[in-house]
Amino acid sequence: MKQIIMKYISIISLVFVTSLLIGCNTKVGSESGNKEKGSATELAKAKEDQAKKEGVVEITKQQAETIGLEMRTLEERNLGNNIKVTGTLELFPQDKANISPFIGGNVSSIKVIPGDNVNKGQVLAYIEHPDIIAMQQEYQEKIDELVFLKQDFERKQILYKKGVSSGKEFQMAQSKYRSTSSSVNGLGSQLKLLGINPDKVAEGQIYSAAPITAPISGYVDQVLISLGDYVAPQSRMFSISDNSMIYVNLKVYEKDIRQIEKGQQIHFSTTSRPNELFKASVRSIGQTFNTDPKALEVLADIENKDKNLLPGMYVQGRIVQGEKKGFAVPEAAVIKEGEHSFIFILDEDKKLEANKLKFKMIRVSVGVTDLGFVEVHLPAEVSKDAKVVINGAYNLSSEMVKDELDHDH
Repeated sequence: MKQIIMKYISIISLVFVTSLLIGCNTKVGSESGNKEKGSATELAKAKEDQAKKEGVVEITKQQAETIGLEMRTLEERNLGNNIKVTGTLELFPQDKANISPFIGGNVSSIKVIPGDNVNKGQVLAYIEHPDIIAMQQEYQEKIDELVFLKQDFERKQILYKKGVSSGKEFQMAQSKYRSTSSSVNGLGSQLKLLGINPDKVAEGQIYSAAPITAPISGYVDQVLISLGDYVAPQSRMFSISDNSMIYVNLKVYEKDIRQIEKGQQIHFSTTSRPNELFKASVRSIGQTFNTDPKALEVLADIENKDKNLLPGMYVQGRIVQGEKKGFAVPEAAVIKEGEHSFIFILDEDKKLEANKLKFKMIRVSVGVTDLGFVEVHLPAEVSKDAKVVINGAYNLSSEMVKDELDHDH
């Protein structure tokens, strides 16, 4: 009996030990499987993180057009921490004109509209009035009278020298001749001011209307008349501006005045064309402070050959003190993520579908910010001929985030 009991105890012990061993092996196998599974997950995540770091996004050409995406080849610019200034574009007094008639009249014809380019002496309008005709008739009468008075004066001069005529008669003839001659010259000058040829009038021609002509070449800014209007003398009819000689009127604050000299170079941009840099040079430095704000006026000459710069435009600029060249992009091209800065460049992938564009998000370090441009230091692998997205970069960034979220789901 005792032996049988001992035998059962041995069997039970063996079963218990075996169970323990099997349980341990199962646990070890499970941990090993979980470890392998975890390694595969981490590898996939690492690959995904690497893809995110590369920052690649693809869009269609239609999408690019919709978001107004613009690209530009990397370019070097003059950058510097110089004197920042603001101001406006203006015209010198001799480059703008207000046109008024010398004599009152009714508008019979208008030859131009606002925006027309006109040359000096070109007819802008015609005015009619009886006084214009009367002046020409008086001129003709005075000329005829002058012919008679000249002959009378010359005859009495000869008689006076011979002692036949009295000195009084000679002096009266001389006075009438000179007075009428002065009247003829005066009327002739008035006709010239009216744009009427005195020589033609002297030949018998009478003009019913006087032309209003442009005193300078330029663009018509305003037309302030209508057909049939009566225009009084010195009333403004037109205004013309010659934008080819436009200048910059800059405000320089007191602390910077000592650093300004004639001839210094100025770089500036306008609100309407922020990505375009214009050049100017200091022409003159004012000698009187403006009170609000307390600043000095500095005038600068610019080149405006294409006449796209217009009076009244607001400008931001800098007066060059010392500068350096560097690669720069518009501020809108730089994406900020925390302390890091990125730009998008076009990936010239030949395997890409014809209707698609591929962009890489490149991390850059930034330097000087000047007139809306940011200096960027590029990684060595980025070509200097790369095309940078200058408008629409934030849209591409949003598209990239969207793709990542879709991938996570």
